[in-house]
Amino acid sequence: MIKAGITGGIGSGKTTFCKEWEKLGAFVLFADDFAKKLMQEDEELQHKIKQVFGNESYDANGNLNRPYLAQESFQKGRVEELNNLVHPVLWDRAAVLAKEKEREGVEVFAKEAAILLSNGRPKDLDYVIIVMADEDERIERTLERDHATEQEIRNRMDKQPDFESLTHLADFVVFNNGSEDELKDKAVQILEEIKSVG
Repeated sequence: MIKAGITGGIGSGKTTFCKEWEKLGAFVLFADDFAKKLMQEDEELQHKIKQVFGNESYDANGNLNRPYLAQESFQKGRVEELNNLVHPVLWDRAAVLAKEKEREGVEVFAKEAAILLSNGRPKDLDYVIIVMADEDERIERTLERDHATEQEIRNRMDKQPDFESLTHLADFVVFNNGSEDELKDKAVQILEEIKSVG
């Protein structure tokens, strides 16, 4: 099974790229969604989050209190604390899932995560793809999608890695300043290439 990592900043187009891979039969693990699922379902992780961020992190029904946690982590500069709790569980569970998918006969397993290269290039990946776009383009796309203010988007961008400085860790760098169809074509082309090489 080929293992790939797909990363890029907010509004870069990495989700569109990944959705195209899914259509072509690749299994894509979206790290943010998977992390939210784990924060909701993993009791040990819930316990750790409550210890560090307080019982208010979950409501009376045990549901994740997202607004509270977002405020505590992003607005109070404690994102790293939250990441240090969630990421080890996330990557451990992702490794288990990869093994399951390999047994099921999946040909390509991809992890989509903005934080993919936070500690260098993961050793378990055969390929790394960075999707990039000009800042103005990224802001415009995110404004349309998230209904956030430009300042909120810039704040989120500031907390993400500088992907230009990480391109040496990638096998493919996709510049997505064109149309969505051009990006989809590039996704198809790269998937075909890595499948042919193995």
